Amino acid sequence: MNQKHDQIYKRNFWYADWSFPIFVALFSAGVFAGTHMYYIYKVGAFNEVAIVALLEAGIQGSGYGAAAAFGASFLFARVLEGGLVGVLDIGGSILTGVGIGIPALLLGAGITLPIENFFVSLLVGLIIGAIIGVIVISIRKFTVGQANSTFGSDVMMGAGNSSGRFLGPLIIISAATASIPVGIGSTIGGAIFYLWNKPVAGGAILGAMALGVFFPI
Repeated sequence: MNQKHDQIYKRNFWYADWSFPIFVALFSAGVFAGTHMYYIYKVGAFNEVAIVALLEAGIQGSGYGAAAAFGASFLFARVLEGGLVGVLDIGGSILTGVGIGIPALLLGAGITLPIENFFVSLLVGLIIGAIIGVIVISIRKFTVGQANSTFGSDVMMGAGNSSGRFLGPLIIISAATASIPVGIGSTIGGAIFYLWNKPVAGGAILGAMALGVFFPI
């Protein structure tokens, strides 16, 4: 009886493995298009203020390295984690990875069309999401699906958070080398976000930008 129900579920659209990449593709298309809206109109990004601040810093000319590294690390960790534990964290993989990390990588490489054009952003987000969905399902099928083990999921869970924490001090050091007031603002912003249990990198960037307005380099 249970085997019969399992077979029915596997054929059902809402439970089938093949439908998962479709959902991820649709989510990613919307989030990537939201980043396009923010890039053009300064509204519409799907993420926390601190995370969007990383991308905004790049748009303002400070470079896309922090946003790209932070977002890409989240995406890589969450994709592996999703395949191993069976849960894809939307905040880390799609909102931060697809919405911030990949756009930052493209902009840093000088590829602006997917971010500047709405319809292209939808298409690119759709393709990226489909690829992520296929990778997650493939990892799960060839690892956990073959045995009653989660393998390295205990190591991968939270890897994005861990790697992202190192960016905060680096941003503060970079701000301090730029000018003393900007460095002080970055330090204060990072400390506030640390006490607020938010990413230190976002606070450091916001603090540096805040004092940079009054004490330009």
